[in-house]
Amino acid sequence: MIKTCFFGILVFMAFPLNAQTGTNPSFEEVFSLQSAGEPVISPDGNHVVFQVSSTDWKNNQYDTELWISKNGDEPFQLTNSPGNNSYNPKWSPDSKWIAFISKRGEKNQIQIIRAAGGEAIQLTDTDEDISDFEWSPDGRKIAFLQPEKEKEKDKKRKEKYGGFAEDDKEFKLSRLWLIDFDPRKILQWPLPAQLDDSVYIKSREPVAVMDSVDFTITDFQWSPDGEKIAFEHRPDPLVDHYFRSDISIYDLDSESYRILVANQSYDGFMDWSPDGGSIVYSTNLDDTTSNFYSNELIFRIDIDGSNNTQLARDFDENLSGLRWTAGGIFGTAWQRTNRPVVRIDPDHGTISLIENNLPRIWSFSFSSDGKKVAYSGQSDETLTEVYLSDISFKRIRKVTSSSDQIADWSCAKSEVISWPSEDGTMIEGILQKPVNYDPSRKYPLLVIIHGGPAGISVPSPVSSYVYPVVQWLNRGALVLMPNYRGSAGYGEKFRSLNVKNLGVGDAWDVLSGVRHLEDLGMIDMDSVGCMGWSQGGYISAFLTTNTKIFKAISVGAGISDWMTYYVNTDIHPFTRQYLKATPWADREIYERTSPMTNIRNASTPTLIQHGEYDRRVPIANAYELNQGLKDMGVESRLIVYKEFGHGISKPKERLAATWHNWQWFGKYIWGEEIDLPY
Repeated sequence: MIKTCFFGILVFMAFPLNAQTGTNPSFEEVFSLQSAGEPVISPDGNHVVFQVSSTDWKNNQYDTELWISKNGDEPFQLTNSPGNNSYNPKWSPDSKWIAFISKRGEKNQIQIIRAAGGEAIQLTDTDEDISDFEWSPDGRKIAFLQPEKEKEKDKKRKEKYGGFAEDDKEFKLSRLWLIDFDPRKILQWPLPAQLDDSVYIKSREPVAVMDSVDFTITDFQWSPDGEKIAFEHRPDPLVDHYFRSDISIYDLDSESYRILVANQSYDGFMDWSPDGGSIVYSTNLDDTTSNFYSNELIFRIDIDGSNNTQLARDFDENLSGLRWTAGGIFGTAWQRTNRPVVRIDPDHGTISLIENNLPRIWSFSFSSDGKKVAYSGQSDETLTEVYLSDISFKRIRKVTSSSDQIADWSCAKSEVISWPSEDGTMIEGILQKPVNYDPSRKYPLLVIIHGGPAGISVPSPVSSYVYPVVQWLNRGALVLMPNYRGSAGYGEKFRSLNVKNLGVGDAWDVLSGVRHLEDLGMIDMDSVGCMGWSQGGYISAFLTTNTKIFKAISVGAGISDWMTYYVNTDIHPFTRQYLKATPWADREIYERTSPMTNIRNASTPTLIQHGEYDRRVPIANAYELNQGLKDMGVESRLIVYKEFGHGISKPKERLAATWHNWQWFGKYIWGEEIDLPY
């Protein structure tokens, strides 16, 4: 994301800052923060390339560009493609080239650029968007994924019958392709005689691999010797069929593949061993009824199918981003509100946490010898930064300075608190206070509930999405973000506590958190509001029809009726796993956990926000809740964000949604009528 200037009107809040030490940013300024992440270290360990995202208000989009730090020097921008993101950078094995994906024509294609500098050159020119790619170990080929071409019979069908689609049948399988990489050919213009030479043209075109198979490939990686490719595949790309993924090995010499791991449930490829004799993978084994909330298991297996061994047996959380180096298998995992790097001993399966300068590590990459690492992470007081370190994570150098953007802002002061829920379960949450917090005062409280349910809220100086957290704090409110039962970071048993108890147990956790702050004398119970998006929107909807303690509620993309949700969503197994039934098998559990069941008890003014084309939580849920509230005489307002799905992904509409929440809670918490500025 390239543009650093702020387009549009910068609207400043018209309320006093009460002797705050910093300035109060506008909504636009919060949304205009640049963010750095996804660092990739060069194989020789000398350089790091990373992504920087910015807000382009003029074109109403977020833009991602690549930046590079060479030999430890100050980073500079490497790509510049306004209107077209540049992302997913990957170094050539000799550390001389960087390949990445960008749309600089009709489709997302692989671009290459010299690490030494210069203009990017488009390597591929295919009919479909390329989704991922990998360099071969010798740097002479690049393998990539793209959907299959439209079948001729489908074209003829459209020509004769127009547009129609059969449910769960309209998709394209993703195929694996290979293309040669020879810098001499790429940088050299063809001779006149070669322009129409079919042999020359064909030599520069990619070659399909396994183009007749009846599955879609979702992930892959070359073996260290370049003779094989491990790949993850499933029958189709439908989102709720992910648990049918298996792992196979393709042999380039014989041009054949064989299945290596094929459990009944999800099997996901993670990485090759350095010697190429084994892989590490995650799996749900044969669990197809609880894998939405149970731990994925980690195994290593030799590529001949022998020595299939579980690793990290005693570790009670999900592991992410596993990378196998000479020093062990490294990954990250939530540990309550922290996210440390973990190391697995590949021989004994034991796991250890690695001490680091940051409480939360988001991503990392290693040099080819495994001795240097680039990573991104965040503390309670900073934005995400990029770092370089040796493998001990002791000799650390900060590459970016993203947090300088908020150096003079009045930001959130966060602390992790805990309280017992109604059934005795201990719940943690993030309590954010104004900079000038006065313990002798009672404050308005805004409760923000994360999605998931296996999401998590963590301390941060600036939280946003569509909720003006910093501005509410600077206005003189407290913000509570509960990690209710089902949240990540607290182990499998905790994530299972809202199975057959959705909404009900979640509401216990939120309400007990509010009462905990009331018992401490911190909040004004006449000025309490609640909101959330997705699962947080569902819990907010449940609270609006089952409680009366909130003065206002905002429901973002929330479920109002589980039957309505079940028959319309794109992830049907989610409902069956958490409620342990279909609505035809157990109507009672669907009614008990649905906000609409108790719509007659509703009295809280409720704002409803929803994307027009939401497939995850279809908009029928919003219309149902809105009509029910209106029929009960409850003040409600439904705002539909045009052409959006489950999330609001453009800055102008996100700004609008933030203003809508500012207006709603301004009216019912502070008693003010606020006009939308133009």
